[in-house]
Amino acid sequence: MAEVIKMPKMSDTMTEGVIANWLVKVGDKVKSGDILAEVETDKATMELESYADGYILFIGIEKGKAVPVNGIIAVIGKQGEDYQTLLNGNTIPTHAPAPVPQAETPTTPPPAPQPVAEKVANVKATVIRMPKMSDTMTEGVIANWLVKVGDKLKSGDIIAEVETDKATMELESYETGVLLYIGAEKGKSVPVDGVIAVIGEAGADYMALLNPSTPPPAKVETATQTTNHVAPTVTTVSASQPVASEVITSAGGRVFASPLARKMAQDKGYDIAQIKGSGENGRITKKDVETFTPSAKPSALPTTSAENKPKSSPQVTGQESFTESPISQMRKTVARRLSESMFTAPHFYVTMEIIMDKAMVARTSMNEISPVKISFNDLVIKATAVALRKHPALNSSWLGDKIRQNQHIHIGMAVAVPEGLLVPVVRFADTKSLSQIAAETKELAGKAKDKKLQPADWEGNTFSISNLGMFGVDEFTAIINPPDACILAVGGIKETVVVKDGQMHAGNVMKVTLSSDHRVVDGATAAAFLQTLKGLLEDPLRMLI
Repeated sequence: MAEVIKMPKMSDTMTEGVIANWLVKVGDKVKSGDILAEVETDKATMELESYADGYILFIGIEKGKAVPVNGIIAVIGKQGEDYQTLLNGNTIPTHAPAPVPQAETPTTPPPAPQPVAEKVANVKATVIRMPKMSDTMTEGVIANWLVKVGDKLKSGDIIAEVETDKATMELESYETGVLLYIGAEKGKSVPVDGVIAVIGEAGADYMALLNPSTPPPAKVETATQTTNHVAPTVTTVSASQPVASEVITSAGGRVFASPLARKMAQDKGYDIAQIKGSGENGRITKKDVETFTPSAKPSALPTTSAENKPKSSPQVTGQESFTESPISQMRKTVARRLSESMFTAPHFYVTMEIIMDKAMVARTSMNEISPVKISFNDLVIKATAVALRKHPALNSSWLGDKIRQNQHIHIGMAVAVPEGLLVPVVRFADTKSLSQIAAETKELAGKAKDKKLQPADWEGNTFSISNLGMFGVDEFTAIINPPDACILAVGGIKETVVVKDGQMHAGNVMKVTLSSDHRVVDGATAAAFLQTLKGLLEDPLRMLI
């Protein structure tokens, strides 16, 4: 039976994905585990695997186009199989191409579409299965059910929380209807592709959809829709992965290159067909792109323009121009989440000057013995974590009808990347030494810039820090990073004149600005936190005791 492949939710903030590249075409034979396409999400470029064996019967979206979560990507099945009935009622992006006939199928027109209900023995219900939420996942544990049998659901509703080997993630309903059956209790593990639930029309006889070995529910009151849904898996693209991808060159030849190598070549403006690959079968790797020296391009021939012609009267020279670039998935998500934060959380700001003379001396001494170079940002992270332990009200989240005060301290650090902003998390920062924090921040920043962060790296922050001091910024305000109640904006260290005991002398001053959600934090509480932070940074030995 043909299988519909839909766009999976590859991160907690993803609403759509862009098909960066198709690695298969209609008529290709594929097997479970083959890479079908590369998908650009708001976090990284990921690979989309096939769960089914068969032939590519239909491709529902062109390269470079966006697909909403749960939108149809492709259909896989037997040669000549009628898949049209599977597309009825399912979400296909409006810009998707019309179904392409399979290369090896007869030219006779396909039969007229049949109602989906008849396709599945008149059962108007859908089996929801455990998706593969990470590249190493083999099973998931139902951490919590957010619905019960009999509840009415619509597409996009969160039905459960699933604990994987990477993180606890939310499971969305891809169907609209009534929850008829729950196939796993809270706390129980379900293998990938195992039955989780059934959603459909009230009263639908859904037992025919379940495997004969699946035990019936103790009590059933309702049911839903069409074909079994299996979410494709994703794995982060990296240079070390042995998955080759083809590039069609302008000359019609084929060049094998890793997805990362191709992306790097595109960013650098290189023609990848000119790069010699050192990998297996001539595959182009990241190293090949890094060491490639492009040949000089021929100079452009002179052209006649209005500027070169004799002018009878003075006129303005120059030409108006602009460029437009599609918004990346990461930039879309940054825009959406920060807009929501700015216009829903009532921000207020408190700024304080910190004299960093002792911190500069202490950092120099620490780096003489530290196995990893400690930065001023590492000092700020450590001091912030210690201050939060004394002022736990700032380590909180607004949940609408309640305030969650976190007992653990996970510091999110904003990292700028070309496509936008990522916030990897230093967990339990108050319990770690400065050298441990320094090693972790360097690793996370590198993974962020290489697009190798995993969900466990960016989830769970309880407080965030944004540091623009290294760019020469003296002072700025930052937008709160949900679900945090606060974010600390850190400026650069500037040598200036300071007054102490009525005497003027040279000193090194750093300004910090705390943005707080006034629903959670009051002004006096924010000021007290900054006073503690100031004391720790002006006398760093205090944070080490």
